[in-house]
Amino acid sequence: MKMTRRSFLKKMLYSCLGLLGLSGSGYYYARHIEPGMLRKQRYVLKHPKIPASFNQLNIVQFSDLHLGFNYNLEQFRELTKKIQEETPDLILFTGDLVDEPQTYHFSGELPAILKGLHAPLGKYWIYGNHDHGGYGTDTIKNIMTDGGFTLLKNDVKSIEKNGEEILLAGLDDIMLGAPNIPGTLGKLDVEKFTILLVHEPDIADDIKDYPVDVQLSGHSHGGQVRFPLIGSLITPPYGEKYVEGKHLLGDHMTLYVSRGIGTTRMPYRFLCQPEFSVFTLQNNTP
Repeated sequence: MKMTRRSFLKKMLYSCLGLLGLSGSGYYYARHIEPGMLRKQRYVLKHPKIPASFNQLNIVQFSDLHLGFNYNLEQFRELTKKIQEETPDLILFTGDLVDEPQTYHFSGELPAILKGLHAPLGKYWIYGNHDHGGYGTDTIKNIMTDGGFTLLKNDVKSIEKNGEEILLAGLDDIMLGAPNIPGTLGKLDVEKFTILLVHEPDIADDIKDYPVDVQLSGHSHGGQVRFPLIGSLITPPYGEKYVEGKHLLGDHMTLYVSRGIGTTRMPYRFLCQPEFSVFTLQNNTP
């Protein structure tokens, strides 16, 4: 019988868990406990280009739900409650709404849950590779639009408050979309504080020379399964170099990589809790 990619990865993980003495109770923890241990990651974004009107503004990023693959609508509903508890001014989704659009059973419940998210400065999203996969491009777009989210597909949006502004840019998915890096980022004003949304984090090496101050990404899931000294066992293309957390690139750009919410390929997390991120803006002009 031919071994599928998923079965191969599953066997590989079982082997690693066994070798490291994590079979039995360790497997149960990785399969049933840690995937539900959602954490809130807090960051303060300090920059002199942040306008005074945006001081202490809260931005929430969530990513990689992968609905349908061991993550359901009830779990998503609970996530939206936690997001709203942060009183977000701006909500950003960095891709991969469902795991397999071609097989997922879409209903009116999903856009209704998305509508339950509220932010006075708007709700924005970008495509991930799973959103384009399985002929899901238009379906996912319609769902997100019905949920009140604005798509940033090779686009730049001015976010305004009290006559001042920051810029929010978004690229189409790197793997399965049609990203236009120079055409999109060439529109940026170097004097304006700019946040870029792009699903795959490793593209940051091509972004760092543009006037982007912050790049927000997901895609990697933090590796999903991590071991001390070994690191991440599961990393996708364009999510192998920058796997999680904060990274300073070049002389002005900071990359933040979210571990995301759901799982894919295999339903495990080990030493890699799911997360959503809260960013508080702060002007640090001397």
